[in-house]
Amino acid sequence: MQNLKQYDKKYIASLIDHTLLKPNAKRSDIKKLCDEAKKYNFWSVCVNPCFVKFCKELLKDTEVKVCTVVGFPLGATTTSVKVYEAKEAISNGADEIDMVININAMKSAEYDFVFEDIFAVREATKDKVLKVIIETAYLTKEEKIKVCELAGKADVDFVKTSTGFASYGATVEDVALMKSIVKEDIGVKASGGIRTLKDVISMLEAGANRIGTSSSVDIMEDRESTERY
Repeated sequence: MQNLKQYDKKYIASLIDHTLLKPNAKRSDIKKLCDEAKKYNFWSVCVNPCFVKFCKELLKDTEVKVCTVVGFPLGATTTSVKVYEAKEAISNGADEIDMVININAMKSAEYDFVFEDIFAVREATKDKVLKVIIETAYLTKEEKIKVCELAGKADVDFVKTSTGFASYGATVEDVALMKSIVKEDIGVKASGGIRTLKDVISMLEAGANRIGTSSSVDIMEDRESTERY
């Protein structure tokens, strides 16, 4: 691993989706999230759909994007519901959509369904960034490879490791595997359990080019966070 000092923190900040997806988050917490994103120039804030309009208004005079989630966190809603969620999020101001695959279908080897689920959301988000959360904690290596291939076939922008709500989040091994499968023009978002600057560097060196974390401020300040996501 390279010396941490060789990495420009401004560059690192520009790769971070500053995340708050807790079910008990208050509007004041979301405002704080946006204030932090403006201060550190994070790439985006990642929030639940009910906060998209609020964040868009708070960030309207900045370059910080608004990211939200679809089919979150289980991926078990129907395809039409995911499409509706994505379209409504975009109409409310979302710049990026992070959707969860249908994990049940993936575990059942229903690969056509998994692809069609992803592709339908891709069609609904053509002019926006789409990240596909594969939830690595639940998948075998073979399933991780297969779903990355399906996501690539659907022409998504990123594959993403985790929701942060499973038994574990991003690992260096999973990020490296995912990067080895997707095309060069598809990114890898590492999320879940990334709490330190050292964690971030490990993920970047494994091939990640976006980081999802709720420990963003601690990372910028070289503190170890106790946040789970």
